[in-house]
Amino acid sequence: MGPGLFSYNRSVKFLLDYLWAPLFLGAYFYGDIYLATKVLIGSLVAMIALWVLWKRELNKTYLVIALVTSVMGGITLYLHDPVFVKFKPTIVYIVFAAILLASHFVGDRVLLARMPQHAVVLPEDVWRRVNLAWALFFVACALLNYYVAGHYDEATWVKFKVFGFTGLTFVFAIAHAPFLWRYLPQA
Repeated sequence: MGPGLFSYNRSVKFLLDYLWAPLFLGAYFYGDIYLATKVLIGSLVAMIALWVLWKRELNKTYLVIALVTSVMGGITLYLHDPVFVKFKPTIVYIVFAAILLASHFVGDRVLLARMPQHAVVLPEDVWRRVNLAWALFFVACALLNYYVAGHYDEATWVKFKVFGFTGLTFVFAIAHAPFLWRYLPQA
């Protein structure tokens, strides 16, 4: 049981994972990119605070995102130039890709194989391919964000950041299903 009126459960985790998107989008269309940046930084800081309050292990992914968001968002607010927050996803995706790629050379298993395996237990060669596929996906997302941020207006970039990358990630994850189906536990 965590602090306050409710305990930490899957619903709370879902909210913490995805609440930033509607908050960012709403703040952008209600105000502007600077208000949206403040809300984004605030929501990530609040999310980390809640993780700490519930005494959960801090997710390293969130830490990377919060750090890069705080730095790039802070520069955006300080210089009053949205280019920095627009290229924040590119930096985050490059960091994720680099970590996944580095795990092929550091340690005895790739990063994705080191995560707790509740639903899927894969052979090491399959983990290596899945890990590499996600690294390449993040490189593609970094390049795509760089392109969209540099070639389209701000409103288009905001919509693409919130909906486009969420959709692409979902489709990419689902695309693994046929490949991983034979490794799922059979009922």
